[in-house]
Amino acid sequence: MARKPARASNGRRPNDDIGEETRLKLYHSQFRLRQAEQRAYDLFLANLVKGTSHLSLGQEAIAAGFGCAMQKGDHTFCTYRGHAHTLARGVPVEKVLGELMQRDNGLMRGKGGSMHLTSAEHGVMGSYAIIGAHLPIACGAALRAQYKGDKDVTVCFFGDGTTNIGAFHEALNFAAIWKLPVVFVCENNFYMEYTPIGDITAVEHPAGDRASAYGLEKIVIDGNDADEVYRTAQAAFTKARAGDGPSLIECLTYRHSGHSRADPAKYRPEGELEKWKERDPIKIYRERLKQFGVNDDVIAKIDADVKRVVDEATEACKAAPNPPMDILTTDVYADGGFAWRN
Repeated sequence: MARKPARASNGRRPNDDIGEETRLKLYHSQFRLRQAEQRAYDLFLANLVKGTSHLSLGQEAIAAGFGCAMQKGDHTFCTYRGHAHTLARGVPVEKVLGELMQRDNGLMRGKGGSMHLTSAEHGVMGSYAIIGAHLPIACGAALRAQYKGDKDVTVCFFGDGTTNIGAFHEALNFAAIWKLPVVFVCENNFYMEYTPIGDITAVEHPAGDRASAYGLEKIVIDGNDADEVYRTAQAAFTKARAGDGPSLIECLTYRHSGHSRADPAKYRPEGELEKWKERDPIKIYRERLKQFGVNDDVIAKIDADVKRVVDEATEACKAAPNPPMDILTTDVYADGGFAWRN
């Protein structure tokens, strides 16, 4: 019987800079995101989720890696594909599924829906349906921290298609000039909606190859390896908190489903999805845990606990009432009302 490598006094094994406790958190987060997103898809098929939705199935390592590296008080800005990033900051599954199902127990009492998840309590400063709209806003949040002398970091997630939007270049330029504590994260899944990003972009890496234009380091990583994502996030956060400015990180990944619920993804070459599924981040990380001596029963317990939580959240949402009509015109203006004022 093979012996496990001895642990150091800090609980980590030799050549292990992450440690078992953090690795278990990273796995738990990834599996939780996968189960919640899959359940959202199943609920849509049951006609319990209305409208469109954009899933991150296959991209969980990015949200989990950054989410585990972030500190309380840090801020997350994400796109309409924001379920995973919202959950990764600790928002309960019930709150997210409830919002998708337009129930009163939802994160925003059913008024925001899939593309507008927000929880200031958890540092989730909104999901944005307009491509690139949140990058300048993230700069504003970072400028506030810099001005007040706070040490929180703003993390802004976006897709590969956003790199061809003017706001991307404006935000990067502004952040670099002001040395803002903001980390820009491109989730490059190789498709901007239905079009391969490589077909309409002059460089191979739409974010990484443009970093030098703003005096930033080119950082392109494996977005399906949560350990690599976590390490890269930690380095970027350390740089930002030290006052050394922004980072631009391109994470290579792949979405298992179409762009949205209405997309069968017939445009993808035959065999491409199957090839990427061989590098499924959940599969990779299960093997990683075993390599570092984590027993199968520990992994199985995490799986069972997550599935139970998602099942309980699903039933709670099914039983929850719809939002009351009297909140229809609230939260429209800053004063909470909707009446026009001179």
